[in-house]
Amino acid sequence: MTDPVLKRVAVRKYTTEKVAQDDIDKLINAFQASPCGMHQTDVMQMTVVENEKLLSQIEQVTSNACYNAPLLFVINVKKNNEFGERDASVAAENIMVEAAELNLGSVYLMNAASVLNSAKNLEKELALPQNFETCVIVACGHAAEHPNADRSSRYKVIRK
Repeated sequence: MTDPVLKRVAVRKYTTEKVAQDDIDKLINAFQASPCGMHQTDVMQMTVVENEKLLSQIEQVTSNACYNAPLLFVINVKKNNEFGERDASVAAENIMVEAAELNLGSVYLMNAASVLNSAKNLEKELALPQNFETCVIVACGHAAEHPNADRSSRYKVIRK
């Protein structure tokens, strides 16, 4: 299977190997290419976390909900924005598909994002403006596991 959309799976175990800066740039480009509701590009921002100390703090606050990934994409949206959550989800999917293309693992994290919103001490570290909140986190890195579940018939599809 070579299509990155079909290749993408949720990876929850990572090696300690760092992600190459060139690959991080490609993942950021995938985020930048994501669509947004009503062309409102000012309602979403992202913090890329590579710093080991900050990664450790986030793992501690989220009770290891980021699976010790060596790279986190913390996607933040303006509070009470009509399209923010959807925009963040689409941006996360772009990152995860690009990660699959780059032979990296990734996983979409909602609970960790919710917990992170309660960690007021990390807001400054994450450059989170007061009127923004974390919506989703994408954990990313070199996979230490390779889930291989058949996902060809997961959802009901109706054709007319």
